[in-house]
Amino acid sequence: MQASMAMSRAATPVAAFTPAVRAPRRAQRVQMRVAAMEPPAAAEAETAEPEVSSDELYRRFEEMIAQHDMAYSVGDRVQGTVVRVDQRGAYVDIGGKSTAFCPTAELALANIPRSTAVVGPHTVRDFVVIREERSGDLTLSLKRLEVQVAWQRLRQCSEDDVAVEGAVVGTNRGGIIVEVENIRGFCPGSQLGQRVATFEELVGRNMLFKVTEVDEEKARLMLSNKRIAADERVGSFKVGDVVEGTVMSVKPYGAFVEIGGASGLLHISQISHDRITNVDKVLSEGDRIKVMVLSQDRERGRVALCTKKLEPTPGDMLRDPALVYEKAEEMAALFRERVAAAEAAARAEGDGALSTEDIAAAEAAV
Repeated sequence: MQASMAMSRAATPVAAFTPAVRAPRRAQRVQMRVAAMEPPAAAEAETAEPEVSSDELYRRFEEMIAQHDMAYSVGDRVQGTVVRVDQRGAYVDIGGKSTAFCPTAELALANIPRSTAVVGPHTVRDFVVIREERSGDLTLSLKRLEVQVAWQRLRQCSEDDVAVEGAVVGTNRGGIIVEVENIRGFCPGSQLGQRVATFEELVGRNMLFKVTEVDEEKARLMLSNKRIAADERVGSFKVGDVVEGTVMSVKPYGAFVEIGGASGLLHISQISHDRITNVDKVLSEGDRIKVMVLSQDRERGRVALCTKKLEPTPGDMLRDPALVYEKAEEMAALFRERVAAAEAAARAEGDGALSTEDIAAAEAAV
């Protein structure tokens, strides 16, 4: 019987029973994988978060804003976008949880009739934080930034010695009050380039000034109209002109001489053909002297003076300065003739006119 069973097994094909055995096992494995990927509904119910109230959501939202809110301090410079403007001022988005506010009085350095004259919705500008309320709201200013820029320009004008235009807006006992770049400055009466019966005559007028002192920390701006008038007079001088002046101060390197309301430098090397070691042995403060214009820089208002070329003979400024002043016009005329001859020779050679420095060097060599 065992032999017959073995024979029947051998006669039965393997393919007849193999799929029937493997199919249930394959389905079981698929079901196990699906079960592993998708947890039971009961497990999902256990891990699901409970329903959150709207108050809780708002609280969490406020916490997230606080974590990402920009922190600003008084004095910080920020960039913002104007979102709304009314008669009180401008409301500005600077990236905080609430809009900042710039009052109308802080929108411009100059007086403005209304806020919209300066900014409007969607305007992007730099502001400076000037105040922080207990609530965290910020007050901004455009005016403070304009003030900083105005003082920088005035300081540059002082360094470059250029003229500025200002409006006379008031007076006091000592002079006139002038508004320049929307900054108020003072011009003493001694620095006016014209005579007036009263300072009130100048109120409302626009005038030119030179900036003589700038101190932003003390809000101090000093001006001079006299220097403008002096520069205009100096501009009329020509190289070779003889002018009378007064020695204002004596320095180791020369003397400053007032000519026509302006100051010129008589360098130690231009006083005499003879060697000079101490200027104060030749000139003193308050001396009235005659000098010749050697060169000038009209843009900077600088004038170089000379007495050496007015000496009839070398060393006369040390021995007999009165003779030098007596012969000044005659010697200056000779100097101008030599300059004209030198320029004519330069033109004949095709090199053009000589510069003042070339002429001075040529004259020094004679």
